[in-house]
Amino acid sequence: MEPQFYHHQKKFQLEAGGQLPEITIAYYTWGNLNATGDNAIWICHALTASANAADWWKGMIGDGCVFDTAKNFIVCANIIGSCYGTTGPLSINPETGKMYLHTFPAITIRDIVAAHELLRQHLNIKKIALLAGGSLGGYQVLEWSLLQPAVIGQQFLIVTSAKETAWGIAIHTAQRMAIETDESFATEKENGGEKGLATARAIGMLTYRNYKSFIQTQTDDDKNKLCDFRASSYIKYQAQKLTQRFNAYSYHTLINSMDTHNVARNREGSIDNVLQQIKQPTLVIGIVGDVLCPLEETAFLASQLPNAKFVAIDSLYGHDGFLVEVNLITKHIHEWRETLDAFN
Repeated sequence: MEPQFYHHQKKFQLEAGGQLPEITIAYYTWGNLNATGDNAIWICHALTASANAADWWKGMIGDGCVFDTAKNFIVCANIIGSCYGTTGPLSINPETGKMYLHTFPAITIRDIVAAHELLRQHLNIKKIALLAGGSLGGYQVLEWSLLQPAVIGQQFLIVTSAKETAWGIAIHTAQRMAIETDESFATEKENGGEKGLATARAIGMLTYRNYKSFIQTQTDDDKNKLCDFRASSYIKYQAQKLTQRFNAYSYHTLINSMDTHNVARNREGSIDNVLQQIKQPTLVIGIVGDVLCPLEETAFLASQLPNAKFVAIDSLYGHDGFLVEVNLITKHIHEWRETLDAFN
């Protein structure tokens, strides 16, 4: 299955003050939009994912799945700044004829959502029945619900928060330092910063999993071992694996955009006040043992959303559990939506 593309051939204004001369958005769809345009489920993806949600969220999309292609029109769009077909640092700047690379402008979560909104209108979706996202995807869900409240029906949020935490910003800063330490990042090469990206990914992996996960899956059986430790090999493998499918310029751009996430920014009132404006029925799932987005963040989010249900699940995979625990997530989404139907 190949992605589709939407080309917006007008200037795209950015929140920080810059602009892109035009943007292209890569996206996938499954199922069919109904005549009234209100049966869409839109999935917002996380940091290094693509628009092919059926690939990275296996078991969630399909006939009879929780995101049912027999009943719903499923959409997932690659975010701006990424490297899977949507305009990003490796795209050609039509004004210069060269790749953007370092010149790609700063973007925010609201810019990402503004691009989604253009695509929604292009696809003639009148209402998104369910807007779903985990981690960075959840940031997009919250912003979209605040920017276009009449368009969003229900929300599903998992391992996400109302703002980027000081902990998250510190992690991203360490990752940016790793990328910037790689001298090739300052060059005009497509693969610039590749070694730095590998190190940034290694840092990230320590937060995507947790102590329990590494102890159970990466402990060496040989008590006399002096080198080539299992945990070390695993981290190096994951780091190298990302460099084969992603690039340092996009990674740097997107973790910068994550740091901008704060639903209260340039809005009246505190985070509590802003969250209370989001009236959509919402399921919030947090994961016990998630060290990147701790349970207290998801619990706070659910406590401030007026129509939210909060569920805590356990997963050996920590933050990455939102990609792995498909059966458990499916169960809770079905139970939540059945409860909503009972009151309609």
